Amino acid sequence: MIVKAPAKINVYLDVINKRDDGYHDLESVMLPLELHDSLEIIQIPANNDDLITCDDFSLSVSEYNLAARALKAMRDKYNFKAKFRIKIHKSIPMSAGLGGGSSDAAAVILGVSNMLKLHRPIEELVDLAKKLGADIPFFLFEQPAYVEGIGEEVTPIKVAKRYDVLIVKPEAGLSTKEVFGAYDSEEPVHSKPDNILLALTKGDDELLSANLFNALEQPAFRLLPIVKEIKNELKVMGLDKVMMSGSGSVVYALSDNHHLLTHVAAKMEKKGHLVILTATKGPKK
Repeated sequence: MIVKAPAKINVYLDVINKRDDGYHDLESVMLPLELHDSLEIIQIPANNDDLITCDDFSLSVSEYNLAARALKAMRDKYNFKAKFRIKIHKSIPMSAGLGGGSSDAAAVILGVSNMLKLHRPIEELVDLAKKLGADIPFFLFEQPAYVEGIGEEVTPIKVAKRYDVLIVKPEAGLSTKEVFGAYDSEEPVHSKPDNILLALTKGDDELLSANLFNALEQPAFRLLPIVKEIKNELKVMGLDKVMMSGSGSVVYALSDNHHLLTHVAAKMEKKGHLVILTATKGPKK
């Protein structure tokens, strides 16, 4: 079985507060992308050990562990004996704010559930997923959503249109822990998601452009100034719906003008950045 694990972008991200357990309560609006990792999941004889491999040698131990932990959590929850060989083909850059590791873990949960015909309700899978990582529940729904709490409260939303998306990542990445640490040491800035949700529902580009928000941008800019430089360059080149995704270091631009995105992509690639052209996914049919 081949399972696609899509990337995501945040068009809205606010940090509500830091919890006693060290996590942060968030409000976020996330859109899944056509950009995806691919996971080949093969059931093997039960007398073998599970084996997870990846074709990207830069994959961190924590990324491997997330997919492995998802498989273990499924086995512990549903007490199956089946063992699996999982090959991860990486297309989503890491340390980028695109949720690649979380999406891979969600793909393991969905793939194994389908292969074994477990037929479990989505609420049950979300409860399992939220114990593994904050973004994983979102990826179980595979559609645009408003997300609350530490990521476990997912409300699918309707969007009026799809956008072409330019992704630009500098060579350096950002540590989520460091970005949140920098955020916690500063005076917080907040916003409201109402206008973003309205803009997506109506397909109102001007309203969307005026209300893109990421509370983690400013601390990320201070930790890695090139992220701010990329955002400013994209705007100077004529793109208006530009924002950092998650805790960075990716900056994205949404547009209906594919020609302009292609032109800007070529210029950013010449500067030595990783550049990807993709698109947002619409809601599930």
